[in-house]
Amino acid sequence: MINVAGHRLGTREIEESISGHANVAEVAVVGVADALKGQVAMAFVVPKDGLALTDADAALKLEGEIMKLVADRLGALARPARVRFVSGLPKTRSGKLLRRAIQAVCEQRDPGDLTTIDDPATLQQIKQLLSFA
Repeated sequence: MINVAGHRLGTREIEESISGHANVAEVAVVGVADALKGQVAMAFVVPKDGLALTDADAALKLEGEIMKLVADRLGALARPARVRFVSGLPKTRSGKLLRRAIQAVCEQRDPGDLTTIDDPATLQQIKQLLSFA
C-alpha cells in the first residue's frame, strides 16, 4: 500500500491495470517519497517488443498509453508519476520481485541485503535510468 495525497492505493491493483496493456510483459510498481503528495507511484515496465527501450518516441507513446489505461481503470489518482522501461526486473533466485530494493534505489537509499538477487544488472539498470549510478 502507498499513500498518495492522503489516499491509500494498492500497488498490486496498479500493476494489474498496467499488465492489461498488450505491450507489457512484466511490471513492478513502488511507492516513492514525494515532498508534495507524501508518496507517488513509480512503474517499471518490461515491454514485450523492446522498442520502448531504444526509441524515445516509442517509449513516450507507450508511457502515455499506460498512464491513460491506469487513469481510465482506477482513476487519475492511481496514475504513476513516471513509467520507466527496463529490460528486466530485479528478482530473487526463486523469482520473487525485489520491490523494497527498487524503492530504495528510487529514494537513493541503501537497498540492503541483496545476496538473493538473481541478476544484479537489473537493479543497476534502474539506477542508471534514474541517474544515480
